[in-house]
Amino acid sequence: MPSSAISDAKKAMERTLEATREDFAAVRTGRANPGIYAKVLVDYYGNPTPLQQLASFAVQDARTILISPYDVNALRDIEVALSSSEVGANPSNDGKVIRVVMPELTQERRQEYVKLIKSKAEEHRVSIRNARRAAKEIIDEMVDDGDIGKDEGRRAEKELDELTRKYVDQIDEMAKNKEEELLEV
Repeated sequence: MPSSAISDAKKAMERTLEATREDFAAVRTGRANPGIYAKVLVDYYGNPTPLQQLASFAVQDARTILISPYDVNALRDIEVALSSSEVGANPSNDGKVIRVVMPELTQERRQEYVKLIKSKAEEHRVSIRNARRAAKEIIDEMVDDGDIGKDEGRRAEKELDELTRKYVDQIDEMAKNKEEELLEV
């Protein structure tokens, strides 16, 4: 029975890890990366629509991204959404595609992004620990109710701690890699 609590915790931790990947991909580095546009919403015929559903992306060179809309009529809306996004890039429209040249990052801006990565990593670590706590409460309740023995409860808690450590270490590694990428000049 404690295996179901551990299984649920593992699923929650997997979702947190995926959210961490998405959040880290959205933080831009000095290189062109279409992932930074994952959260940009375009007002497409009155509906907020994710940019990735409206266009294809191609990395032209280290700092240039080509965005090709599936519907040419959406070109202007996409350009407006990119200009008003937090990405900090100026799109240029040639009538068929949008070119976004990523400006060089200043050292100050790099440090701001590193702080952002650290805070996002901590938020996700907290989420992992919350999943652990919820599973531990279920296991403790099972022990208190007599559904499982104390030894089985301790084994389940040890397994839960190992699982938590594994996911926290993965988040730490992702944060370290992203930080190195950001500070790379």
